[in-house]
Amino acid sequence: MEWFEALALLLGSIVVLMAIGMPVALAFLAANIMGAWVFMGGAVGITQLLNNGFGSLTTFALVPIPLFLLMGEIFFHTGLGARMFNAIDRLLGRLPGRLSYVTVLGGTGFSTLSGSSMGSTALLGSLMVPEMTKRGYKKHMSIGPILGTGGLAIIIPPSALAVLLATLAQIDVGALLIAGVVPGLILAGFYIGTIWLQTRIDPDAAPAYDVDPMTLAARLGLFLRDVVPMVGLMIVIVIMMIGGIVTPSEAAAFGALGVLILALVFRCLTWEAIKRSVTGALKVTLMAYLIVFGSATFSQLLAFSGASRGLISWATGFELDPVMMLLVMFAVLLVLGMFMEQISIMLLTVPIFFPLAVQLGFDPVWFGLIMLLALEISFTTPPFGLLLFVMKGVAPKETTMRDIYLSAIPFILCSLCVVALLILFPSLALWLPGR
Repeated sequence: MEWFEALALLLGSIVVLMAIGMPVALAFLAANIMGAWVFMGGAVGITQLLNNGFGSLTTFALVPIPLFLLMGEIFFHTGLGARMFNAIDRLLGRLPGRLSYVTVLGGTGFSTLSGSSMGSTALLGSLMVPEMTKRGYKKHMSIGPILGTGGLAIIIPPSALAVLLATLAQIDVGALLIAGVVPGLILAGFYIGTIWLQTRIDPDAAPAYDVDPMTLAARLGLFLRDVVPMVGLMIVIVIMMIGGIVTPSEAAAFGALGVLILALVFRCLTWEAIKRSVTGALKVTLMAYLIVFGSATFSQLLAFSGASRGLISWATGFELDPVMMLLVMFAVLLVLGMFMEQISIMLLTVPIFFPLAVQLGFDPVWFGLIMLLALEISFTTPPFGLLLFVMKGVAPKETTMRDIYLSAIPFILCSLCVVALLILFPSLALWLPGR
């Protein structure tokens, strides 16, 4: 069988199974079993493939996923996240567009820990949009920042999705997490600058309203009590990883322990919160582990059938400039993101794109960061980005898809600017990890 026939068989069976409604992880597992039967000698090949797949689940690099997820679940269910939102809101006072800033700052913290852009968008959309609408905010000031927080959350550590990508691509988890710090701060600056510019151009887009005055001592106390502990925990985790004091797995454990201690200190840790947090983290972890299993076996089948080697030889045979090839891969990710969920896209593209990126001479950590940004941008790309429809479902009834499209565009442009900066200056991502 020619390489393109093998590739069409493997990818085609996965697409068909997903199209008839089979869950992504199970679709990959079924297609892998079929591929092992065809390419690896029947029952013996299936046994070998399953053994290799189970071996991929025993890697230490997977440990941060459940711990980061547990950290985010506790942060949400104990009410620590709500405390931080409320504190930031009060501290910003009469600043024009302050609820938009609150959405970016507080929403990024929650999205980063939760690891789910769709869940975060649904939560923030149902929580913040009605409040901002009641305060007289125009739609682009309430919807845009919520759609934008996903792009920021996916690259600033701790990010469960970044850990999963690094595991699937078999690259250094800690390096990929640390690589997102500087680009993430730049993107945050772009977002804040966008909100400031929008309020300057149209002051009525986010009208100021009266708030209870606070003394400087009260502001300082609120900041130290309700903001510093939560934000400080994330900063400490990042610094510990950058300094090489802990591994990503140890940092995740410290993070989960830190959130538990904070919940105890603030007297908001209940058995009900613990039960909900563990249940939520367990559900997502099981899904992630099934996905890792499916991806590992899928990569092996692509290699064994010759599909990976053939595809790379075909792609590099065009003799395109490496940057042009990067843009082609970026465009593919954007198109796929209009129809598929991020993890599904990873499963399809990581086994193909990462070997090709290495062949083209790209640093795998740098390429991983580019891929993370592409996945998040694709989620808000009109007309079919999935987050756009999530937002439509939770926004006020009078909100049209045109309103959502126009709200997303400025924040998409911010993310594209960061991608352009990373292409022009790769050191922005590679300096902190020391690559």
